[in-house]
Amino acid sequence: MKNKRRLLLALAGAGLSGCAFPPARAGDAMYRAALDSARRHIRQEGDSVFGKPFLDAAFSKNIFLWDTCFLACYAKYHPDLLPIANALDNFYTVQEADGYICREYDSRGKPVWPKAHPVSVNPPLLAFAELELFDQSRDLDRLRRVYPALKRNFDYLRGYLVREDGLCFNDALGSGMDNIPRHPDGWRDDGQGIALTPRDSLPFDYNGLHPAWNVQGRAVDTSAQMALCAENLARIARLAGRPDDAVDLLRFHAAMGQALNRLCWHEEDGFYYDLGYGQPIRRKHIGMFWMLLAGLVPQERVAPLLRHLTDPASFWRKVPVATFPANQAGFTPEGGYWLGGVWAPTNYMVIRGLRRYGQQALAAGLARSYYDCVAEVYRRTGTFWENYAPDAAAPGMPAKPDFCGWSAIAPITLMREFIAPDRRVSLDATY
Repeated sequence: MKNKRRLLLALAGAGLSGCAFPPARAGDAMYRAALDSARRHIRQEGDSVFGKPFLDAAFSKNIFLWDTCFLACYAKYHPDLLPIANALDNFYTVQEADGYICREYDSRGKPVWPKAHPVSVNPPLLAFAELELFDQSRDLDRLRRVYPALKRNFDYLRGYLVREDGLCFNDALGSGMDNIPRHPDGWRDDGQGIALTPRDSLPFDYNGLHPAWNVQGRAVDTSAQMALCAENLARIARLAGRPDDAVDLLRFHAAMGQALNRLCWHEEDGFYYDLGYGQPIRRKHIGMFWMLLAGLVPQERVAPLLRHLTDPASFWRKVPVATFPANQAGFTPEGGYWLGGVWAPTNYMVIRGLRRYGQQALAAGLARSYYDCVAEVYRRTGTFWENYAPDAAAPGMPAKPDFCGWSAIAPITLMREFIAPDRRVSLDATY
């Protein structure tokens, strides 16, 4: 009965009743405003070395890998207005011969992070992004063209990230969730981490994030993302006429799932945990739900995992989904960036994972709750934000405004896929 009540709370928005679902006209206006914001952040030809106009992540002259991959989740609906394919092509242009692609490049096409730095790579989502585009465009020629670059990058990451136990190491910045603590409590540098190059030229103060904590850790999210990458690549390989590659890639997907379920599942807690020195780091964060999108959660473990997701005392706050649970030390009700903030990419990841496991009502409830919050904050502030507070319909603290950017996933993607899937917004003569 308790679990049923929790699910009903989740489907009702877990306290978000104050954010009234906007009428169709307001939803259309928000959609158009998000499209306007995204179009203002198109980098024009000549603004960088990349040579073509491209959709940008909206907050820097640099280009960012995982941000760009999530831009595809809404730009796929307007490729004529939002040059997302060019944005993805930028990363293939600067790919090194061994397949390496840095997480961030400056406008001259130079990698910002040293190659040997443990956070120089980002979540491997290029194949995911390409399939987002393909499922709208059906452009097989593009898939055939980009497949070799995607495969080289996967092979590089497979050799770099995957360790002897079959799991991937990573750290906070490399995971894309900058300030989520990933190290074991009380850890002290054991001298066994990857030696780092001088930090003078790096743009982020990494000292507080334990710079030598890297290969000793195993990250559930990175491992699941590599499995998802392999599965997506297998689909692309079949479409591109490379069926032998698909066999090996699906074998990798299965092996990663076995390793994650053997080493990272905590039966007593009913949750997946990162590992440190082979032991569970019993600290929850939203990254564990990548297991759903990657299709790696055995059926008997779905219910206990979803109990954590839908618990209003944990992840499912007034605005779901908090990236860091409220019943864990370090949670910040105002958001604290990734210490509770509600982010478009992770919410969309959870929604897609729920759909994969047949949790259609829960996925729709989450989409509606998050959309309502974005609409309410847009009504009050006239803009979209980088992230939102988990405990109030408010911008996160900190959060950048005019962020479309991946935050356009709510007003565009969620409207088209959940809120009003049969409605087509009139874009008027401006477009």
